[in-house]
Amino acid sequence: MSHSYLDSDIDMSKQEDVIDSDNLPVIDFQCINEEKQKLHEACMDWGIFRLVNHGIPSGLLNQLHETSKQLFHYSFEAKQGLFSNSPITYFRGTPALDSQGRALQPPRNVECMEGFNVPLNQLLSTHASQDDDASLPASFRGLIEEYGKHQSRLAETIYKAITERQNEGLEDFPSYLSLSTGFLRVYRYPAVSQLNESSWGMDAHTDSSLISILNQDLVGGLQYYRLGRWFHVCPIPNTFIVNLGDLMQAISDDEYKSVKHRVRLNKHKERLSIGYFVFPDDDRLIHSQRYKPFSYSDFRAQIQQDLETVGYKVGLQRFRRSG
Repeated sequence: MSHSYLDSDIDMSKQEDVIDSDNLPVIDFQCINEEKQKLHEACMDWGIFRLVNHGIPSGLLNQLHETSKQLFHYSFEAKQGLFSNSPITYFRGTPALDSQGRALQPPRNVECMEGFNVPLNQLLSTHASQDDDASLPASFRGLIEEYGKHQSRLAETIYKAITERQNEGLEDFPSYLSLSTGFLRVYRYPAVSQLNESSWGMDAHTDSSLISILNQDLVGGLQYYRLGRWFHVCPIPNTFIVNLGDLMQAISDDEYKSVKHRVRLNKHKERLSIGYFVFPDDDRLIHSQRYKPFSYSDFRAQIQQDLETVGYKVGLQRFRRSG
C-alpha cells in the first residue's frame, strides 16, 4: 500500500506475537447507508474493515490478476521499458512513494517487492500509442481502466457514508475527497524459501491517504496492528480490505485511526495484491481541531524531510496542535 516507514516502536521480528484469528468488521457495500453505525464503529475501533457485495465482477478481478502476473514475469529490463509511452510506471523495492508514484527515499528490501504504479486520471486522459499497444498485453490497459472506475465508485460511496455520519447535523461540511488523485498500485511479492526477521515484503507503516482499498489473492501475508498485537488478515475470495489513512484520521480529529499494517512474505508462493489510494487535492487545506491547517502537499514534503533527517515517517505528529 502507499507506504512510508514508521518509528521503531514496532518489533517486527516477534512472529510468535502474530495472531491468526481475523475478526475484522464486515461492511456490506449494498447496505452501507443502513450500516453507518457499524461503519462508524469499524473506523473508530479498528481503522480497517472487510468490504463485501462491492459489485465488481469476479471475472474482471480474475483477468486483472492473471494479466498482471504475465507482466511481472517479463524480464527486469522489459518491465522497465514496458510503459515508456504510458503514465504507468514500474518500480522495484519498497520506497516511500507519493501519490504520483515518485520515490521519497531510496528503496529498501529491493528484492522483496515490485510493482506497477497507475495514476488513473492521467491514464484516462491519454490514449495509448501504437507502440504502447504493441508492448502490452492487449487487455491490460482496458482492465486497469475498468477496475479504476469501479474503485472510484467504491471510494466515493464509502467516504460519503463515513463523513456523513461524522458530520451529521451540520448544514455544510467540506469534502476533502478528490477522485482525480486516485491511483492503483499492483504489487508482486516473491516467494522466499528462507524466511527470517527481515523477510518483509513491506515494512510496518500507515497509509498517507484518506482511504485505501486492497484486493489481494489467496496467498495471504497482510497483517494489521491493533490493541498492541499483530493480526493476520485472512484472504477471502471476492472481498476487499478497506483501511483508513493518515488524512482521514486528521479530518476526523483522531476519532478514526490510520491503521498500521505490513506484509509478510511467503515461503512457497508469490503474492499479488492491487491497492487503490485516494487523497485530497495537493493544495486543499485540511482544517482540524487537533491539527494545524495543512495540505497534502505539506504532509508529503514533511515526510520527505523526515525520511532524509531521521530515517522514518513521523506523520501526523508533526502537525498536531500543542496543548
